[in-house]
Amino acid sequence: TACKTDKKTKLFTDEKEQTIPEKIAYAHGFKNWKKVKEIQFSFNVDRDTFHFERKWIWNTQKSQVTRIVKKDTITYSRSNLDSLTTKVNGGFINDKFWLLAPYNLIWDSKNYTFNHALNTEAPISKKVGQKLTIIYGNKGGYTPGDAYDFYFGEDYIIKEWVFRKGNQEEASMITTWEDYSKENGLQISTMHKKGEGDFKLYFTDIKVSTK
Repeated sequence: TACKTDKKTKLFTDEKEQTIPEKIAYAHGFKNWKKVKEIQFSFNVDRDTFHFERKWIWNTQKSQVTRIVKKDTITYSRSNLDSLTTKVNGGFINDKFWLLAPYNLIWDSKNYTFNHALNTEAPISKKVGQKLTIIYGNKGGYTPGDAYDFYFGEDYIIKEWVFRKGNQEEASMITTWEDYSKENGLQISTMHKKGEGDFKLYFTDIKVSTK
């Protein structure tokens, strides 16, 4: 009996403890990402009277992306970019990051450093919770050196975030994370608003196809 207990104890202590970024990613359904073969979504921005929209279809198995803006459609492979598709892919990376930022905490884990703080006040709601700050390295990617502050509670679901360009102290943008929708196991925030109320970024036409 003692030997069995020792073995169980050893197995338990050898289990890898999840990092805070991993806990956030999994709280948003990251374990279900491996089942996804295609995801479609429309990225929308409303600022005062201005409206912008573009639709994406991402075949994750083939790493193929289609962008649709009004009557203009372009399909490309992310593994074979030219000067035109590199620019288009920059827009895709931006929009996908807004949609799936919790998953990028795992996908980009080798490209950033992070720190975690408790009892931190969120900038818009003023609610006290936790904060994760990630700072990207100065080389590679579309926005090297940028920083993001994620605000969340005990459930690890993001409620607000702050983008700080080049890791500057002042915020470049602050928005909410709200109106979560469960799409084939993925927890996706479909609405992001500024505290001033003159801006909202949101997603429509979300469709997640699985294997």
